[in-house]
Amino acid sequence: MQQTPDTESHASLSPQEKRSSLLSHLLALRKVVIISAAAVVIAFALVFYFFIDQLMAWIIGPIQARGIEIIYTAMSEALVTKFKVALIAAVIIASPVIIWQVWGFIKPALYPKEKQRFRLLFVIALLLFLLGVTFCYFAVYTLAVDFFLIQGDGLATPMLSIDKYVNFLFGFIVPFGVAFQLPVFLYLTTRVGWTDHRMLAAKRKYVILGIFVLAAVLTPPDVVSQVALGVPLCVLYEVSILVARLTKPRARE
Repeated sequence: MQQTPDTESHASLSPQEKRSSLLSHLLALRKVVIISAAAVVIAFALVFYFFIDQLMAWIIGPIQARGIEIIYTAMSEALVTKFKVALIAAVIIASPVIIWQVWGFIKPALYPKEKQRFRLLFVIALLLFLLGVTFCYFAVYTLAVDFFLIQGDGLATPMLSIDKYVNFLFGFIVPFGVAFQLPVFLYLTTRVGWTDHRMLAAKRKYVILGIFVLAAVLTPPDVVSQVALGVPLCVLYEVSILVARLTKPRARE
């Protein structure tokens, strides 16, 4: 099994030196946690005190644009929802600091080629996640909102709770960001030797069936929403086959 620079040097240390090395790693990890938490707290304070009203207006925009008002049913519901949204926004804003700290912690254990590959893979994964979330919000989410509102039209008057609406929004768009990680996932499985481009191509029809079943689960039960998610995932799967063709499995000693 291939060893990293850290593990190679660690194997030659005495017990006392190993304890000192472990302590230094724990101190470094504590520094990562403290700095990351501080970045989130600072970002949370800025978002909550200066931008939360604009952020909430953007979130409930798709509903208010359809003439529906958002309500709250508990005294603390509106405030707790603002806290929740501000925290999510704070983590996103502080993510460069968090990523930099985590990168600094794991970088000594990687070889130069692994460092380059990790950086590239992380950027691609982040871009795919953002692409999936953006695509969902602007292309699929509005269709879902219209679908659900049409189902209740003439049956009941919509009175949407702010907390449940925010939970629905994030619960709807985050799976799209995760689903768009398909090329990264298949690259990793190909890299460790679990898959290859021939196997992925041979299983194409089963995967396409599975993609549209997944799309039916993640989206409202209407054809437009299911196709809107299923077609991009099929395209990403074809991209994944091409990536797998260009990927060599990692050599094992």
